[in-house]
Amino acid sequence: MSVGLLGKKIGMTRVYDDSGCATAVTVIAAGGNRLLQVKDVEKDGYAAVQVGFDDQKPQRVAKAQLGHFKKSESSPKRFVREFRLAEGEVAPESVELPVSSFEAGQFVDVIGQSKGKGFQGVVRRHGFAGQPASHGSKMHRRNGAIGNRSTPGLVWKNMGMPGHMGDIRVTTQNLKIVQVREEENVILISGAVPGPNGSYVVIRPAIKKSKAKSK
Repeated sequence: MSVGLLGKKIGMTRVYDDSGCATAVTVIAAGGNRLLQVKDVEKDGYAAVQVGFDDQKPQRVAKAQLGHFKKSESSPKRFVREFRLAEGEVAPESVELPVSSFEAGQFVDVIGQSKGKGFQGVVRRHGFAGQPASHGSKMHRRNGAIGNRSTPGLVWKNMGMPGHMGDIRVTTQNLKIVQVREEENVILISGAVPGPNGSYVVIRPAIKKSKAKSK
């Protein structure tokens, strides 16, 4: 199944297995996912399902969006995303998408918005070594010369420069699901997930890995 879930990053903790080994996990609240719309090739040009997550007050939603939610008999949602359907794949029959759509041991890709770091220099942004740190030098953390000789007489593309760092869409692939707690509507995923606590994330089945390798 290519349909994933939307969720909110709660934070990180650790869980222990039967042998006492600790595993660092990220807790993602993924309860309340609802199917809003099913798109098909004949009408929309592509096959996909639209999923909404996290209820919102009706007065905070535009009228056009409010009508879209009413058409699907759903409450307004803060976070709405689409999942493409593979050729021949059928949309889920139930409008409610539970956390049990995933299972422990499954590999997933998690998409989130990374933490913003503001304006940063080349040492932090690109990992430059910097200039000499002795007293005689006056260029400790600068990037140095960026030009070339008179031919071509321009700055090459993709030159490492100071600038805005972070706050971009990041996809972390092949993360393993450690636990799925249906009673709490949370998914525990091994490792770190992009974004700060409280940010929205997209959980989809891993593209490069299908299931855990049997030992």
